Amino acid sequence: MADQTLAPPPDPNPEEHDDQTAEDDSSSTVLDLTSFQLHDLDSVELPPSLTELDLTANRLTSLDTRIANLSNLKKLSLRQNLIDDAAVEPISGWDALSGLEELVLRDNKLGKIPDVSIFTKLLVFDFSFNEITSLHGLSKVTSTLKELYVSKNEVTKIEEIEHLHELLILELGSNRLRVMESLQNMTKLQELWLGRNRIKVVNLCGLKCIKKLSLQSNRLTSMTGFEECVALEELYLSHNGISKMEGLSTLVNLRVLDVSNNKLASVEGIENLTVLEDLWLNDNSVESLEGFAKVVAGSREKLTTIYLENNPCAKSPNYATALRQIFSNIEQIDSHVFS
Repeated sequence: MADQTLAPPPDPNPEEHDDQTAEDDSSSTVLDLTSFQLHDLDSVELPPSLTELDLTANRLTSLDTRIANLSNLKKLSLRQNLIDDAAVEPISGWDALSGLEELVLRDNKLGKIPDVSIFTKLLVFDFSFNEITSLHGLSKVTSTLKELYVSKNEVTKIEEIEHLHELLILELGSNRLRVMESLQNMTKLQELWLGRNRIKVVNLCGLKCIKKLSLQSNRLTSMTGFEECVALEELYLSHNGISKMEGLSTLVNLRVLDVSNNKLASVEGIENLTVLEDLWLNDNSVESLEGFAKVVAGSREKLTTIYLENNPCAKSPNYATALRQIFSNIEQIDSHVFS
């Protein structure tokens, strides 16, 4: 299964708005200038009533000072521009924007986390796809934050997040992390995305509310460490070095399990996963289809998708037929979708 934590949404079409101009309206609350290829906002009216300003996919290298006066602004997106540390620095003094709830600086040229301490109501903060090497500065972010996105940077350590006890989503995929740490205060965290790092050992610091967890493309050799995550619904562990299925018996709410591209020779320890819907086991070394069927019998009624290709057990000529006989509601086996 492809790592869901890493690929950004498709880039807007740069040609789409070439012949368009922004419409001025002093009563507007939303202004979307996505893909206008703007180098500045000199030709754009910024109504004081704006609550949302989307400047995604332009050529901005600095922030228009008029934005500082938009006291009603709740959402500001500067995604996919050419903003560097010096360009974003003035925002720390724009007190009129203190009510901002969503700030997106994704895909720019930032080397450090900007000072956003004035945004005391911030709920969403995204600075993924930059060149940030450290989480220094996060300690100044308000504790009201619910979603934090830091993927595709060069961060080596999880730090300065202990006060973010309201956080629901934490995205740290595609960094240089080696250790899972500093998570113990995030008792409300529901989604944790750590794909494409260098993590060797699972340590969820006792968190029990996690519903979605990705550790794809790391350096795991064991599946232990998830036992207390009883609320877990989706678990992504593909592209690791795991040789044994274990520590899953308590995850009775698990609907999606991806352990593809590992070193598994057998399937075991998932008898209790009675609500399992999607099971990704492709590109392993599973020998026996019979043993596999026995282990997943508990989820026979729920299982709709199975990936087993590139395993020895999938070489049998009646492989798909046998699986369809076992799992009455199966809708997909590998790339074959059944109507």
